[in-house]
Amino acid sequence: MAFVMTDTNFDELVLNSDKPVLIDFSVYWSVPCKMAGRLVEEISPDYDGRAIVGKVDVDQNPAISGPYEIPNTPALLYCKNGAIVDN
Repeated sequence: MAFVMTDTNFDELVLNSDKPVLIDFSVYWSVPCKMAGRLVEEISPDYDGRAIVGKVDVDQNPAISGPYEIPNTPALLYCKNGAIVDN
């Protein structure tokens, strides 16, 4: 299961992680976000122990999405050592 990332746990799960991180930035009311979210949930167990897979609701956590300049949702970012590697 993908982690729910919030303002309180984001630093621990992403910025301070020694594992690669896939972040799904989304909003609960968007159909495309729901579709992407199902895929993220589906692949999450495949990476258990090797990577962190998480979801951020940008409406509920604007402090997280702001610095990443998320123009549209859904947006998937791949981070390593706290920095964006790919999107």
